[in-house]
Amino acid sequence: MPRRTAARTAKLASLPLGIAGRAVGGWGRRLTGQSAEEVNAALSAKAAEQLFEVLGTLKGGAMKFGQALSVFEAAVPDEMAAPYRDALTRLQAAAPPMSAKQTHRVLAEQLGRSWKQRFSSFTDEPAAAASIGQVHRAVWHDGREVAVKVQYPGADEALRSDLRQLQRFSRLFQALVPGTDVKPLLAELAARMDEELDYRTEADNQRGFAKAFAGDGQVLVPRVVASAPKVVVTEWVTGTPFAEIIRAGTQEQRNEAGRLLAEFHYSSPARAQLLHSDPHPGNFMLLDDGRICVIDFGAVAHLPEGAPPALGLMMRYALDGRSAELLDVLRTEGFVRPDSEVEAEDVYSYLLPLVAPLTEERFHFTRRWAQKQALRMGDLRSQDFRTGRSLNLPPHWLLIHRVTAGAIGILCQLDAELALRSIVERWQPGFAS
Repeated sequence: MPRRTAARTAKLASLPLGIAGRAVGGWGRRLTGQSAEEVNAALSAKAAEQLFEVLGTLKGGAMKFGQALSVFEAAVPDEMAAPYRDALTRLQAAAPPMSAKQTHRVLAEQLGRSWKQRFSSFTDEPAAAASIGQVHRAVWHDGREVAVKVQYPGADEALRSDLRQLQRFSRLFQALVPGTDVKPLLAELAARMDEELDYRTEADNQRGFAKAFAGDGQVLVPRVVASAPKVVVTEWVTGTPFAEIIRAGTQEQRNEAGRLLAEFHYSSPARAQLLHSDPHPGNFMLLDDGRICVIDFGAVAHLPEGAPPALGLMMRYALDGRSAELLDVLRTEGFVRPDSEVEAEDVYSYLLPLVAPLTEERFHFTRRWAQKQALRMGDLRSQDFRTGRSLNLPPHWLLIHRVTAGAIGILCQLDAELALRSIVERWQPGFAS
């Protein structure tokens, strides 16, 4: 894993530079007679391959960024999404593995020199890759099958380097989203991602979820067996990954996977006072007994009071057309900066399509719907675009926003139809008032 700041910055910089270079070359090929569609397809494929190679090699914060992108590909037009879909799905589950020697060294440092005695067997070949670690299948000394997540050597340095670079590029981000106060948002992102480096924190999060959902008929959270700063051992669970359901699942599987995901997402703050904050298909499986299995609890929002009622109020006011009250809540929560002037009706028009899933008894989440929203908000000529650029994302809403947007992205990838409104009515404070 490249650790030095200069090396990592150069690799990250190669992404926009490489894409820009290919765009210039593509313009030249159009002049020689190739169609725009042919050129764009070739550029997309090459850009996707470079994205996978660079982010997958860097791992750390850069790979986490790639995993986040994979959720939002549902909003990319189909003709451009295919190569990204393939590359980013691979990014979720693939990265250059550590050698067995390196893995054993980390295990000895974290679990003690006699670590092998704690296992009946240990498979050196990794079963999966995560953003800052890799997962091995093993059998604990008491006979339980377990998953052993081992952090890559240097992952802490690499991740912190990526986050420092993000903060140095704050002016660039500010230019892209002028209405958002970027510096505190990046600081919050850095703080949350830095927490993921200590697997003891992840283990504590997972214990909290496992306790809250123990014996649940719809959700399984594997129990933690052992933990250390850079190693966590949990029970092994076998199921059908959401990525596989997205690729080839039946409509019944898609609908049920979507319903279970929404139920887990909205019920967690009430049941566990926690919110799983890393929503991508690699973290969810559908089990043969009909339950959803949730893994990877490095990114978790702690909500000791449960989900904020303000979120339910915003949904309710948008549904009821109460634009002035909607704007008041947005201002109170910091979504509108004090120096910003926006009209209540413009904000209402901007947000109303986003609560469309709550207007029907059952709503069909599709890529086309996600694409329509992305095009609407990204149209430089539209009032919605100008309104969106005037809104701010407060740091304390960062993880809630990430989870909500990411979960909706997965529902669209699943092409799931479900009764979301009834789930929100049951679990989201403020919505029914």
